[in-house]
Amino acid sequence: MLDIAAELHRWCEEGRDFAVATVVATGGSAPRQPGAALAVDTGGGAVGSVSGGCVEGAVYELCQQVLETGETVRESFGYSDEDAFATGLTCGGSMDILITPVRAADPARPVYAAALAAAAAGRPTALVRITAGPAALLGRTLLVRPDGSHAGTLAGPGVTDAAALDATAARLAGAMLDAGRTGTAAIGADGSRCGAPLELLVESGLEPPRMIVFGAIDFAGALVRIGKYLGYHVTLCDARPVFATPQRFPDADEVVVEWPHRYLDATEVDSRTVLCVLTHDAKFDIPLLERALRLPVAYVGAMGSRRTHLDRLARLREAGVGELELARLRSPIGLDLGARTPEETALSIAAEIVADRRGGSGVPLTGAHTPIHHDGEPLSGAGRFGSVA
Repeated sequence: MLDIAAELHRWCEEGRDFAVATVVATGGSAPRQPGAALAVDTGGGAVGSVSGGCVEGAVYELCQQVLETGETVRESFGYSDEDAFATGLTCGGSMDILITPVRAADPARPVYAAALAAAAAGRPTALVRITAGPAALLGRTLLVRPDGSHAGTLAGPGVTDAAALDATAARLAGAMLDAGRTGTAAIGADGSRCGAPLELLVESGLEPPRMIVFGAIDFAGALVRIGKYLGYHVTLCDARPVFATPQRFPDADEVVVEWPHRYLDATEVDSRTVLCVLTHDAKFDIPLLERALRLPVAYVGAMGSRRTHLDRLARLREAGVGELELARLRSPIGLDLGARTPEETALSIAAEIVADRRGGSGVPLTGAHTPIHHDGEPLSGAGRFGSVA
C-alpha cells in the first residue's frame, strides 16, 4: 500500500475511512507483485490496482464489505479453464489478497497514518502486517523505522510474548528496509523461528531512486521527462552554465552546473542509481566514466557512435579501468528501437534501464517463450550489468 501512499495520506488527513486490498502472494503469470494495493473509501472513491483490471471489480466489492464489517479478510483468486472468466484472472495466474479496514476509530489507524505520512514525504519506513496465521491476528500492523524503533504491535490473542514478537519482526523488517525489499517472511508467533507460524508482509518505502543525466543536450530533456515518469529523482549535470539551466530542463528535480566527474565525486549514489552519460565528449566522459564504472550503481550508460565507443574503451583502458568494470558499461546507450528523435532515443534508453532492472531480455514478446513478468525482482531495484553493447 506504500505505492499509493501520497493519496492515502491525504485520505487520512481528511479523516476518511477506507479499506486497503493488498496483494500478499502470487503464482503463475500474476500481473502485480506483493505490496500492490487498491484502496476504497466510504464514498466509493478508489485508488491503486491489484491486478491491472482482472479482478478489480470483485476486490472493490470486498473492500466495501470490509468497511462495513470491520474485519480483515484474506481472499484467493485463481485460474482454471472452468472459472477463468468468473474470477477474472484470465492471464493464468493466481493471487492472494488481504483486505484490511483503516477506519478512524480503529486502533491501528495511527500506525497506518504514520507510515503513509513518512512514505508520502519520501522518508524510509517499513510497514509489517500479519497476512496468514490465527484469524485474531490477521492484519495486525507494525511500523518500523530505519533506526530500529517501531510503533504499533503484531501481538494479540494467543501471543505469549508481545515484545519478543515485535522485536523479531522489527529486526526482519529493518533488514528488508535497508535492502529496499518488499516481500513476505515467516516467523513464530512467540518471536522465534519456532512455534505457531505467522506469515508477514513487509513493505519497504524508500525515497525515489536517482537518475543522473550528464550532458545538457536536447536528448537530455526528453530523458529527464521519461525519468520523472518512471519515478526517478532526476538530476541534470553539465559544466556549461549557458546550457545547464532550469529553464531548459523544467522537468528536472535539480540542475547542477559542475564538471560531471566532480559532481559524481561529491554526490550520494546507491545500488538503485542510474547514470546516463550523454555528453559524448572525451574530456567530460573519460574522467566521469572512470569513476562511474567503479561505483555500486544499478546502471551506467554512455551515448555515442560505435566508433566513439571503441575510442572511449581505449581511453578508459589507458586510464586503468579493468575489463570487468568496462563490461558494466552500456554503450552505445539504449536498446535497438531504430530511434531517431530525442523522444524516441529517451524511450530506447528508458527501455534498457527497465529491462536491466527487471531482468528482461529486450526481445519482442510476440512469438517469444520468455516470461512476461520476471520473478525475483529485486530488493532495491539494483540492476544486472550485462556485456558491452
